[in-house]
Amino acid sequence: MTEPTNQPANAPSNHPDAPVQPATASRIKKAAETAILSCLAIKKGEKLLIVSNPDTEQAQIAEALHAVALEHEIQSKLVYQPVKTQADFAEPYVIEALAAKPDAVISISTEKMGKDRESLQHPRLAPNGKSYDHIFDYLMYGTKEMRSFWSPHVTLDMFSRTVDIDYRLMRKRAAILKSLLDQASAIMIRAPGGTDICLGIEGRETFIDDGDFGEKGKGGNLPAGEVFISPALKSGDGHIVFDGSIADIAGDIVIKEPIDCTVSGGFVMEAKDSAEAEQLEKAMQHGMEMASRMSREGKMAPEEALRYATNARHLGELGIGLNAMAKIGGNMLEDEKVYGTCHFAIGANYDDDAPALIHLDGLVRRPTMTALFPAGNELTFMRDGSLIEDLFPSGN
Repeated sequence: MTEPTNQPANAPSNHPDAPVQPATASRIKKAAETAILSCLAIKKGEKLLIVSNPDTEQAQIAEALHAVALEHEIQSKLVYQPVKTQADFAEPYVIEALAAKPDAVISISTEKMGKDRESLQHPRLAPNGKSYDHIFDYLMYGTKEMRSFWSPHVTLDMFSRTVDIDYRLMRKRAAILKSLLDQASAIMIRAPGGTDICLGIEGRETFIDDGDFGEKGKGGNLPAGEVFISPALKSGDGHIVFDGSIADIAGDIVIKEPIDCTVSGGFVMEAKDSAEAEQLEKAMQHGMEMASRMSREGKMAPEEALRYATNARHLGELGIGLNAMAKIGGNMLEDEKVYGTCHFAIGANYDDDAPALIHLDGLVRRPTMTALFPAGNELTFMRDGSLIEDLFPSGN
């Protein structure tokens, strides 16, 4: 490949600087219809499970989705459980509802669906040879018996603003990005805030979250809009400087002072230079301690607990945001989709070979990203947060 001209791809018509419309009932219903009928493509007679939390803003979205499903003669079941964090277990009746193998599952949660206690103690071995510590992952990726989308922390404003969109350009760009990453052996990322790191990705699977969840085994977030990949194990040396927002055990935050992370061999060795860095250190330590506690309580084998604890500092994801309607606001569900940013996650990865009990996403603004290929050539596909026009034309 040759180096393209230094021209950014034009922003889509639904640019993030466009005026924000209020989350009216009609716009929420329209977004619910898009989610049910277009993104999940659920048909009359199929079984749908919706999991949410009672008396929350998310419950209002879940009810709108449930109403649309019933209106279209879909066998929808709406189940509520108390709010769950990364450290909590799902209620047994939620796990039982998943075990009934619905055709599709929607998680509209204030935080998380919750961990699967039984599968953590006794991982489920799938026909693909991989083991899964949650029945949801087992049915989604192991046996591919259902499809899904999940929206932790979603708000009425976010749902109505970022879900009912034109997916054409997003999916076009995502497909080009996937093809590029699938061929690359490594990615270099630099950004004005100080990020300077190279990650190996050869042989890793590139995932697309573009709102197309109509087939079994497919799923992702709504709002959608990212391409992401798990770095090769123990790959990554340099610095990541988070300067957008970051996930924390207690909730997502907009970063006031950049967090400088030293990365060596794919592990975050140190986070420094801000109060938020201290929070990140505590969150990583919490992930390690959770695994140790499960081992002490007999809920996880000691060797597995050590593996989970170690990976609480491992780089589990590199993602690239593609949703032009998304805005940074301290809600990672939306923030990680913001066009013009990339994000790294510390903790569990998506290839299921570096499990952890945490997955902490953090944003980097205005990255310049260069793909390195096995033949020795390289290609810059994003410069200062803008996709390169020659590679990602904005027209039809």
